[in-house]
Amino acid sequence: MTLFLPKYHVLENSVKPQVGIMTLDVCLTSVTIRWFITSGICTKSLFRVSLMAVSSERFFMGRQPILDRNQEIIGYELLFRSADMDHAVFDDYSNAATTVITHALSSFGMHEVLGEKFGFVNVPLSLLLSEMLELMPIGQTVLELLEIIELDEQVIQRCRELKELGFLLALDDHEYDESNDEIYYLVDIIKIDILLTDIKTLPEIVRNLRKYSVKLLAEKVETVEQFNLCYEMGFDLFQGYFFARPVVLNRRKIDVSGLALLKLLQQLTMGASLELIEMTFKENPGLSYNLLKLVNSVALGMREKIKTLRHAILLIGMNPLRRWTQLSLFSGHDARSMNNPLLELAAVRGRLMEIMLKQLVGRNANDEQAEAAFMVGILSLLDVLFETPMDEIITNLNLNDDVSSALLRREGQLGKMLVLAEKLEVTDFDAVTLLLDECGVSLEQLLTAQLEAFNWRSSIIHDED
Repeated sequence: MTLFLPKYHVLENSVKPQVGIMTLDVCLTSVTIRWFITSGICTKSLFRVSLMAVSSERFFMGRQPILDRNQEIIGYELLFRSADMDHAVFDDYSNAATTVITHALSSFGMHEVLGEKFGFVNVPLSLLLSEMLELMPIGQTVLELLEIIELDEQVIQRCRELKELGFLLALDDHEYDESNDEIYYLVDIIKIDILLTDIKTLPEIVRNLRKYSVKLLAEKVETVEQFNLCYEMGFDLFQGYFFARPVVLNRRKIDVSGLALLKLLQQLTMGASLELIEMTFKENPGLSYNLLKLVNSVALGMREKIKTLRHAILLIGMNPLRRWTQLSLFSGHDARSMNNPLLELAAVRGRLMEIMLKQLVGRNANDEQAEAAFMVGILSLLDVLFETPMDEIITNLNLNDDVSSALLRREGQLGKMLVLAEKLEVTDFDAVTLLLDECGVSLEQLLTAQLEAFNWRSSIIHDED
């Protein structure tokens, strides 16, 4: 990857004397930044900085959603771990840990992973003090100062510099201490691990931190009860998978739009006639309206006017219509629409599984196999969406045995891939390592599939806009 330094004014093909040329050497044990002071006339080519990464460096990447009080996704915490490094070494946040982060971020653009959302990145002291940090996208990156960093004058001064550059700052797994008054005025977000904090002390901690212009983020929110408790206390942001936990005790009736979509999905899965599919749209005006919006969004530039609902269905095609129906189960469920975190998980799961299956089968993969993999990923969260047991939901969908076994019991090739996707979501990299072998997928293939799935998910949002 080639980077251009924006700091210096360029006149024609020359720059002023005494310009610092930065070269970045990324190796397996450290990140070294060297400045060479030059004099005389320099060509533009000297401004190009080649970031050379060791090709053997292999890493896992995880992405955890961060939600606001409306339970809409505002960003992701990005987590990296070397596949070639002992776990204990990584947890020590040595220079080697810095290498994993910098190498990972140099291997792809932040936009590929985040879309338009914020990216929260754990920053050890070595990276915090490094010029490398300034190459991350300003305005989109939230730098999380690890709890092991001593908040001394050197760190505070560095935070001032980063704030002036436009970076957002957060304190990770922080414990309130009134002596940290100076840093509290600098940072934008304070993250509190609710599992490591005495629940009785949380209200007072929140009151003390409200004196500062910071947003409070509750970490490790794993149940709806924990979310409600933190919400009532006044937390602004939430990180954890409380929104993806099945809740079947307070079962609710599936609404009319949900029933219509499930009926449509059943028809598309069973290969129903065009007449029956058209009738389902006619019986549901909201569904018909969304179909027409879909046609207009994917067929821009078509001069042919849409004549009838049947004409619109034919223009879309059955496979794209089935995929749209699966996604609409989540996006149309409530006011959050495309920012529903369940849609995020389901869409990425589906696309990830589809790509991995194509990687495995190669040219022999047919549309039916790819659609089955996508369907398993998408439908795997319907029990959470409708707060109803999975077996009840899929009873009438007429799914084939491979898809049903994967959804109900996590069995078969598709079942293993689904478990792999689930473990990846919660950054259980040890389990992912074992599942990669079982699924026959390499780490490189997994990372490629992740990036493509993230990109595809972002494109859905842009199409909706």
